[in-house]
Amino acid sequence: MNKQELLSRITLNPDICHGKPTIRGLRYPVENMLELLAAGMTIEELLEDYPDLEQEDILACISYASQLVHLKSIHKIAS
Repeated sequence: MNKQELLSRITLNPDICHGKPTIRGLRYPVENMLELLAAGMTIEELLEDYPDLEQEDILACISYASQLVHLKSIHKIAS
């Protein structure tokens, strides 16, 4: 599966999860999947916990995040 096919799995819909990027229009925000991966979960563990997801969905999340870091500039938001 090429990068564009993977990225097509990430959808934006203002009526789902407040318009955050989700996987295939389901209520699984990309942000949550990335946080779980960053916390140490494996793709296999995610797929066990979320049986309606596919490996390509998780790879799409990673690919989406990769695209975001290619932005020309990133600005720090006050915390």
